[in-house]
Amino acid sequence: MIDDLLLQKLVCPVTRTKLRYDPDRQELVSEAAGLAYPIRNGVPVMLVEEARKLH
Repeated sequence: MIDDLLLQKLVCPVTRTKLRYDPDRQELVSEAAGLAYPIRNGVPVMLVEEARKLH
């Protein structure tokens, strides 16, 4: 689970757009960049190198 306030403040480091939380995969998804950033131990990992490509 990710804090709602944190989710409102975080943006994609590539596109600077909002992120969508995927609770099943524990990821923050950037539709604009086509990337999903992992959440590990409750901490979002906002590194492009660690992100999963959606396409």
